[in-house]
Amino acid sequence: MEKVLTVEGMTCMHCVMAVKNAVGALTGVKKVDVDLETKKVNIEGEGLKDNLITEAIEEAGYEVVEIK
Repeated sequence: MEKVLTVEGMTCMHCVMAVKNAVGALTGVKKVDVDLETKKVNIEGEGLKDNLITEAIEEAGYEVVEIK
């Protein structure tokens, strides 16, 4: 299963690591890639739940605009 999110508020590599760590800590997540320029977060794993992903990213201080 793969999810592609658009996340606003990321401006630097610290932001990238914060999002990677927040999402990577969720159950079922196998891989997280963050592209700072396009504001895209690609997540691979099993049993990924949109609400849990959104919650983790928002708790880290960023805004999920779209999930595909």
